[in-house]
Amino acid sequence: MKKNVGSIDKMIRLVIAAVLAILIIAGIITGVWATIAGIIAFAMVITSLFGFCGLYKLLGITTCPMKTE
Repeated sequence: MKKNVGSIDKMIRLVIAAVLAILIIAGIITGVWATIAGIIAFAMVITSLFGFCGLYKLLGITTCPMKTE
């Protein structure tokens, strides 16, 4: 898997995941919406850790800086 998630994108994803987790833990988001938010938060953490986003791959997007030789 070629990395397609840049460092700023990774930080944004982790912040969003943390905010969603806090909203779930605080009970602000409940029920089905909490489950959906939890899945989204989990996906954001995983894509941040691996530096690869399947949706970006499908859409041809990359936020990684171009390597110069």
